[in-house]
Amino acid sequence: MKTQNKSQSKSKVPKEGLFPEIIRNGYVGSKKLEGKKAVISGGDSGIGQAVAVHFAREGADVAIIYKESDDDAKETKRLVEKEGQACILIKGDLTKKAFRTRCIEKIQKMWKKLDILVNNAGIHTSKNSLEKISDEQIQETFNTNIISMISFTRDFLPFIKTGGRIICTTSVTAYRGSDHLIDYAATKGAILSFIRSLSTNLAEKKILVNGIAPGPIWTPLVKEAFNDLSTFGKDTPLKRAGQPSEVAPAYVFLASGDADYITGEVIHINGGDFVGG
Repeated sequence: MKTQNKSQSKSKVPKEGLFPEIIRNGYVGSKKLEGKKAVISGGDSGIGQAVAVHFAREGADVAIIYKESDDDAKETKRLVEKEGQACILIKGDLTKKAFRTRCIEKIQKMWKKLDILVNNAGIHTSKNSLEKISDEQIQETFNTNIISMISFTRDFLPFIKTGGRIICTTSVTAYRGSDHLIDYAATKGAILSFIRSLSTNLAEKKILVNGIAPGPIWTPLVKEAFNDLSTFGKDTPLKRAGQPSEVAPAYVFLASGDADYITGEVIHINGGDFVGG
């Protein structure tokens, strides 16, 4: 995941957010995903990286789709392989059909099936008024966050068999909005509707579609997007931001047999914010 707000790269980050925790030292895998194959878009850093490592500790091989950060992607691969699982890295732009086709061809060549698709790639740019949001920003945000998600899922769908899982990352902003991330919040609302619609559409095929709606979580995307993070997450009932290690286990749950009777739902991991829907 990445942000386009390069002018605000020197953020004031509280001590607790300097080193995002990817997986807790005490997290013990229990073979919940043993033998599974998972594709994770935006899996090179932050929540996506944490999901990849948790999936690996639970016994899954993973393929990481990322756009730019080679160093982050290589670190994800190292962490996954440290867990004894295979990791495929595929670099490119998911908004381009040719790249999506190349992803599918490469993964099909290496794997005979796909069990789990995690749609996690996304960007946001902070602007404090609608007038400051350009047509170019709107188009890029929607192309990256929701249009490519729908297209990517459609292109991969024939490869996902009965019992497969599709998990999409939405956001607390889909429910309560955001005065400084207006276009981003709109895409996250669209992802919520996509989850609900696709879950109904695929129910007969026994492919389950669910989502995660994180609140304030320490990720590179957040650190690069805002000037002052000294109060980041402090307005939640828990009075702090969360860690990627506190979000990823929910993806494990939805990908595992423990969630066989759940579809069209969203798990809220937001430090206690009460949201409707």
